Amino acid sequence: MSSFKIDLSSAVVFVAVEPKLKVINKETGEIAVDRETKAKMMTVGLTIADEGEANLYTVSIPETGIPAGVTLGMPVKVVGLKARDWENTFNGEKRFGIAFRAVALVTPSNAKA
Repeated sequence: MSSFKIDLSSAVVFVAVEPKLKVINKETGEIAVDRETKAKMMTVGLTIADEGEANLYTVSIPETGIPAGVTLGMPVKVVGLKARDWENTFNGEKRFGIAFRAVALVTPSNAKA
């Protein structure tokens, strides 16, 4: 599947849903793990506003890329945001969509001046 970089240089981004572990199997409680670093994956809901429009996106980020103290409503910068299309079959039904993944979040308290 293809992945595309997303430019957020002119966007305003806020935390809409606080980070939580990304569960990939609800029956077993299995947590998603980054294939390269083996870090646990988290999901965070971000409101991204740009050009007069705002949308909510659920973004997967390695646990190591989420700084301490991320809270609801906090402005953040997103590092390395990419979108990737996906397709799967669940219970005989074909589903598809777009998954969002980033390398890290940067908060005002951990930003370098």
